Amino acid sequence: MRIFALALALGLSAPAVAQAQNDDRPDWAIVIHGGAGVIERESMTPETEAAYRAAMEAAVARGRDVLEAGGSSLDAVEAVIRGLEDDAMFNSGRGAVFTAAGRNELDASIMDGETMNAGAVAGVTNVRHPITLARAVMENSRHVMLQGAGAETFAEEQGLELVEPAYFFTERRWQALERALEGLGLPIPDRPDGAPEPEEVDHTMLERDALEHRFGTVGVVAMDVNGHIAAGTSTGGTTAKRWGRVGDSPVIGAGTYADARCGVSATGTGEYFIRLSVAARICMEVEMGDRGAEEIDNAGQAAADLVIQGALTDMGGDGGVIVLTSDGRPGWSFNTAGMYRASQVAGEDPVIAIYGDEG
Repeated sequence: MRIFALALALGLSAPAVAQAQNDDRPDWAIVIHGGAGVIERESMTPETEAAYRAAMEAAVARGRDVLEAGGSSLDAVEAVIRGLEDDAMFNSGRGAVFTAAGRNELDASIMDGETMNAGAVAGVTNVRHPITLARAVMENSRHVMLQGAGAETFAEEQGLELVEPAYFFTERRWQALERALEGLGLPIPDRPDGAPEPEEVDHTMLERDALEHRFGTVGVVAMDVNGHIAAGTSTGGTTAKRWGRVGDSPVIGAGTYADARCGVSATGTGEYFIRLSVAARICMEVEMGDRGAEEIDNAGQAAADLVIQGALTDMGGDGGVIVLTSDGRPGWSFNTAGMYRASQVAGEDPVIAIYGDEG
């Protein structure tokens, strides 16, 4: 704001000021999360840690390839999340957790900051890439959110890839469900049709998952060479969820939001993120900061910290967000022990982090 006022005093037009500010913006930027929770060094084997770091590095590379080739921020968001939906380490797509009924019910959303168009799906069971379906809802329907059987019918009409529900089955998530249902005193359903024969799973991993993946979700925010921002989020929800529960991930403004200045993707206790409209609230804080009298060094980081470390924590919610602002500065904030996260800005090396005391 101070730069803007000084430039106007010198006789420059508003468009000229905006162009001068944009000259400092990197060509592109991207920030990614793979879920937040009780992610601690002592509970992570070196092999598991290396696998997660490699997965996040691969995710950054997918987005970088799209953005460096001049692709749109929407294309980058979709490409990165599709890859994460195919990676059984994450709670989205093929790695999704099970409901109490023994189903994988998948949610996703995407938003275009340039137009503020958005699309979302909830409770789908046979769509390989829910993020692609969410984009199809945004671009090829007059609606914002579709759910359940209707969303699946739309996916079929759109020619998207459909799979048998057993495609999403992983033994790790099934045994996590069994443990959760036993703890809740609920019956354990039959294994899904088409599921493979039971196999042994490391019980220390199940213990870790019970804490770490309580908030499992994947998300991306990207800015392309035109300065356009997009955000997307995809999840399998929470283990042993009941009654068609839907969290924040497909709720525009709660788990995903993007406008011309800012994009956010969230991961955490969805009920709190919905109540606080966390994603939109952060971007509104960025906008208010832009209008303020005082110049803020990193408006996105400041806004994310204000909402996550302030309002969310005060209400008793757990989780975190990634944020990217129109100056190409990525950031993240979380009140859990860790969050799988990565970012890269054009001309710089990628940043990969897991624990709370990293970058």
